[in-house]
Amino acid sequence: MLIGILADTHDNLPMIERALTELKARKVEVLLHAGDYVAPFALKRILASELPLVGVFGNNDGERRGLGKLSEDIHPGPYRFELEGRTIVMAHEPDMLKDALGDGDDLGVCGHTHEPQMSIGPPLVVNPGEVGGWLTGRSTCAVVDLKTMCAELLEFAGHERAKR
Repeated sequence: MLIGILADTHDNLPMIERALTELKARKVEVLLHAGDYVAPFALKRILASELPLVGVFGNNDGERRGLGKLSEDIHPGPYRFELEGRTIVMAHEPDMLKDALGDGDDLGVCGHTHEPQMSIGPPLVVNPGEVGGWLTGRSTCAVVDLKTMCAELLEFAGHERAKR
């Protein structure tokens, strides 16, 4: 199973669309979001992809109640769950993830730094960087194959800022 990993979308609707288009083209079956959707309208766009979503809240998710009303699958971090026989731990902040990871965990997912990072495990740890591109000017996400535990970083050419 291929999963798409997003973080730090920060309301940038054009880049959310680009990420979702790329992830659907790669035939991902599930989306993981490591927080900082920011507002419910950004989450609505993600949910419109009709891909199952599992996520955690980030430090900039000010409308947690509104986000929670849209999806019961967004949790306070760290959040541990199983998917396709793999144990996955998610937290927005890397330090929180590091403290939560334990023996037997297969995949750790975080965000917050806006910089993509991957460390080969076990467990494999993936920070997909930022979809929003506001801080670094780079819009990135990741794909992980849960069968092989191989990860790939995707970068979208032509950063676009959302029009306000």
